[in-house]
Amino acid sequence: MRLKLVVGLGNPGDQYRGTRHNAGADFIDALAYRYGVSLLAESRFFGLCGRIQAEGMDLRLLVPTTFMNRSGAAVVAMTNFFKIAPAEILVAHDELDFDAGAARLKDGGGHGGHNGLRDISRAIGDDYLRLRLGIGHPGTGRNVSNYVLGKPGAEERLLIDASIEEATRVMPRLAVGDWAKAVQQLHTATRTTEENQDGI
Repeated sequence: MRLKLVVGLGNPGDQYRGTRHNAGADFIDALAYRYGVSLLAESRFFGLCGRIQAEGMDLRLLVPTTFMNRSGAAVVAMTNFFKIAPAEILVAHDELDFDAGAARLKDGGGHGGHNGLRDISRAIGDDYLRLRLGIGHPGTGRNVSNYVLGKPGAEERLLIDASIEEATRVMPRLAVGDWAKAVQQLHTATRTTEENQDGI
């Protein structure tokens, strides 16, 4: 199935810009930049919006300007207006379970404790695609909140940015429904050093 909407999750405001939790929003920024698209605030969709029409794609872009745990309102507003099904949506978000530099595509599933995914799933169900952008894990659960709301170090930032860049490269395949090739391309390109050493 072809994609019609790509959503990037993050928190609004300058204080959250560049934080680990805003990796999904950073992906939309990178995708818009790659295709020369401007993101404009649209109050009816509770977010920053744009549209890519290139390389066989016709994609609407959305960065909710609500806080992370209210992301569903923006997604519902846009999907209802444009008649977009959950299976035609890709949501990009930060992922604690992967090291910085890894990026993985996933079809459906649970929210894994991610507040943005939780709110979207509550609004439209679980049957949407995800782009999971690795940010690493602080090691203990009690440190997660400060960790995701903090900014990565220079080396970590480079790894996250590189994974985001690789993810933008697979969008033409993903957008036209070539899921298997998109997965292979992205997962191969963003293997971590540890994975490569383990021969995975």
